[in-house]
Amino acid sequence: MDALSDVLRVVGLTGGIFLEARFTAPWCITAQIGPEQCRPFMTAPEYVLCFHYVVQGECMVAVSGSPPLTLTAGDIVLLPHNGAHKLGSQVDIPAVDAGPLISPPDGLGLKRIDYGGGGTECAMVCGFLGGDGQLEPLIATLPPLMKIAVRETPGAEWIAQSFRYGARQAAEGDPGAATIMSKISELLFVEAVRRYLVTMPEDHTGFLAGMRDPAIGKALSLLHTQVARDWTAEDLANAVNMSRSAFAEKFAALVGQPPIKYLTNWRMQIAAHKLREGKLSIAQIAFDTGYESEAAFTRAFKRELGVPPATWRRRVTQGNGVSASVSG
Repeated sequence: MDALSDVLRVVGLTGGIFLEARFTAPWCITAQIGPEQCRPFMTAPEYVLCFHYVVQGECMVAVSGSPPLTLTAGDIVLLPHNGAHKLGSQVDIPAVDAGPLISPPDGLGLKRIDYGGGGTECAMVCGFLGGDGQLEPLIATLPPLMKIAVRETPGAEWIAQSFRYGARQAAEGDPGAATIMSKISELLFVEAVRRYLVTMPEDHTGFLAGMRDPAIGKALSLLHTQVARDWTAEDLANAVNMSRSAFAEKFAALVGQPPIKYLTNWRMQIAAHKLREGKLSIAQIAFDTGYESEAAFTRAFKRELGVPPATWRRRVTQGNGVSASVSG
């Protein structure tokens, strides 16, 4: 299995669709998915990625600071940072908030929007991918808009048919549709990331820049899949057949931080997720993330996140909105 697949397997994603929409020109809306809209599929996630799949017709999509994209039937646009965005037959006309336009589902089906001026029709389904803090290094350097022309993807017809089938079953309230849409959503995300790796500027740094390099990508995979191991820079260099100095220099240049610092940050992301879940003791989380004692873990956690793990867990439980971000 390649390094990206290894990391995606560890990170985990849950996806689904929550809305079907029919628009007629002229129309323009502003939209942004909230974590609460993911609740039929999963508990409210820390990170949400929004996407729209155009079933019929065409439209435009725009986010602040980026040029608008034109979408036609069979295109998907992914918003990795879940930014507020415009969708419309035109995006330079007055826009209305999509929220009040949403109608409740009939029975167990999808919520709906039916809006516009009565002209040319555009139909789409809107969905999400959600996950916890472990997604952050993967999406941090992705652009605000990512367009996927499904018809140009290997297995395009199978993907398109599966998407249409899953959307139809979801609209009819079929309980099995959630599983179909989750898997298709994950597949599309992987395809988007793979395409971006090919076109990503050479001067980019971060997780994806490291993943693009065979040796550093393998090292990242090892760190993500064997997080509890007592890694040293020399161990990692040997595993990817490089000298320690050359490996450390290349890892820092591509990823933006030394390998052991990266490992510490990754351990803290995993620990924060486990603390948020509330299923394991702090001692067990310490062991699972590679610390020899609860005391050593507590010191590391407080150094990186500012408070001891017990305090962090209590604040999360009480809904005080602490962040799982760690220093770079």
